[in-house]
Amino acid sequence: MLSQKLQDGLNGQLNFELYSAYVYLSMANYLESLNLKGMAHWMDLQAREELEHAGKFITHINDRGGRVLLRQIDGPKTEWKSPLEAFEEAYRHECEVSARINGLVDLSINEKDHAANAFLQWFVTEQVEEEANVLDIVEKLKMVGDRTTGLFMIDRELSKRGEA
Repeated sequence: MLSQKLQDGLNGQLNFELYSAYVYLSMANYLESLNLKGMAHWMDLQAREELEHAGKFITHINDRGGRVLLRQIDGPKTEWKSPLEAFEEAYRHECEVSARINGLVDLSINEKDHAANAFLQWFVTEQVEEEANVLDIVEKLKMVGDRTTGLFMIDRELSKRGEA
């Protein structure tokens, strides 16, 4: 059985994962509007992955006899100055997700909830990968700067991302 504090925290993260999907869908559509279909594809898959993460939280809460509470999701930002700015924001967003997951791990330890802690460890590992992947793209975009040839090469590379 989940404590109320942990149930509230997991529900908060569940709703943040849904918001994250909105953020990435917004970025995908911004990139699509620039005809950067590979980058848009990457962001779209990222959005789908966030929905899968939300599903994991729903399953865990329900499996533990808790109550899933879906909340209103704020609309995300819709404009960026450049693809680099969008990916930099994606990186900051992933860092925020990591901080939130770490806070839940701390809460699970404080609540002595070993099942929640074990569940959250998957997300701890996942976030290391998420941050690294986005940071790699940010660094490549910084290297190419405003050179369209480099931008299109990165776009082509990102179009090859497989399903999440």
